[in-house]
Amino acid sequence: MWEEKLAIYDKIIATNSNFERKGKTVPYTSANGHMFTLLNKDGEIGFRLSMESGERFMEEYNTTRFKSHGAFMRGYVLIPERLYDDMGLLSKLLQESYEYVLGLPPK
Repeated sequence: MWEEKLAIYDKIIATNSNFERKGKTVPYTSANGHMFTLLNKDGEIGFRLSMESGERFMEEYNTTRFKSHGAFMRGYVLIPERLYDDMGLLSKLLQESYEYVLGLPPK
């Protein structure tokens, strides 16, 4: 089950050549010193978005904030499984997430 979600996560990340997936046990992407996507232990995918974009995404796709290790991650939205086949949408959202962290002060 988790391996299947990892394959989906890797497929999403592969749509963008600006960065690579990192992490073995907790796969993630980062840029500018900030993580912006994550696959948690439960096989759920989270993307980091601006507050405005995150609120709009959660409302439009009837989803919630993303949780990892029992805590909500600030600025992250849960990607619903029903969207996993929509690579066009996920690729666009991935680019938006990447651009968002590039705009944050470097860590």
